[in-house]
This record gives sequence, C-alpha cells and structure tokens, in this order.
Amino acid sequence: MAGNREFFNRRLHSLLGVIPVGLFLVQHLVVNHFATGGEESFNNAAHFMESLPFRIFLETFVIYLPLLFHAIYGLYIAFTAKNNTSRFGFFRNWMFMLQRVTGVITLVFVAWHVWETRVQAAFGADVNFQMMENILSNPFMFWFYIIGVISAIFHFANGLWSFLVSWGITVSPRSQVISTYVTIGIFIALSIVGVRALTAFI
Repeated sequence: MAGNREFFNRRLHSLLGVIPVGLFLVQHLVVNHFATGGEESFNNAAHFMESLPFRIFLETFVIYLPLLFHAIYGLYIAFTAKNNTSRFGFFRNWMFMLQRVTGVITLVFVAWHVWETRVQAAFGADVNFQMMENILSNPFMFWFYIIGVISAIFHFANGLWSFLVSWGITVSPRSQVISTYVTIGIFIALSIVGVRALTAFI
C-alpha cells in the first residue's frame, strides 16, 4: 500500500511539474519577454494577465496549490533520493543531481519572487515595469534573478525528460537520447527568453 502511494505521488509530482506548473513557467517567461519591447509593452501584457476572469481562482488552483505539492514532495525526493549511476550512467546521474539542486534553488527563488510581487500587490503595490526595474537595479538581486530563472528553466526542461520516461512516452534508449536533445534545446531557448527579459528591465 505504501509503495503504491509513493508511486502515485511520484507520478503526480512529475505530472504537475509539467502541467500546469511548467506551462505556467513558459507563459510567465513569454509575458516577461514583452519587456524587451519597452515599458508600455510589458505593462499592457501584465495588465492583460491581471484582468483575466477568475484570476484568483486560477492562481490558487492552477498555479499555487499544484506548485505547493510539487515543491513539498520535491524536497522530500531531493533529501531522500540517491544517485543511481548503475542505471543512468554518468551524464544522467549528473542531471539527476542537478535536478535536485536546481529544485531547491528554484523554490527559494519562487518564494522570494512571490513575496516581492504578488504579496506586495495584495498590499496595494503595482506589479509593473517600474517595480521590476527597481528590484533589478540592485546588482545582487539581478544576479539572484538570473540564477533563479535559469535554475527554474533547467528544472523544468530536465524534469520534462524525466516526465517522458516515467510516463512511458520515451521507453527506448533512442527515444530517450532524442528527448535529451529536445529538452536541451528547450532549456537554451527558454534561457535566452528569460535572460533577455531580465536585462530589458535594466
């Protein structure tokens, strides 16, 4: 019974990391990338997202609760799992370790980012271009955001590879090699989007 529950929890953890949390990450990066078009471009995109109907409901049940489960169970995995060199080999074992490290970094970053934006918005602050410009004008915060964003993107891209394996989509060694290249491409593309967005604010 305990084994079945852990199997279910790991499957759910993997699924939520892609849908909806991973999809939200991609959407968030795309919205932030509007900053490369200037202040008005970003503010219009941010205002559109904030004016969506049922926003509070969507944020709670589509973003925050799935993210909370993924984060809590992910911490459990990070501090209990052991690297498996005999099964995955040198490269995948490193990816396994980096997945755990970036998961912890991403959790710290996301918690801080939510505090600086969503929580402050609840107290009346405007989440706009100027807010992010003020945050990122501090060199320490700029590099904190760079590390946090790249960690989150790596965690998503590498987690997507694991998701495809654990859900039986990439079973053969060849399909797993192909998905490795695909997820590396996703990591590079999204990292460019994320870093360009951050530099646009400064």
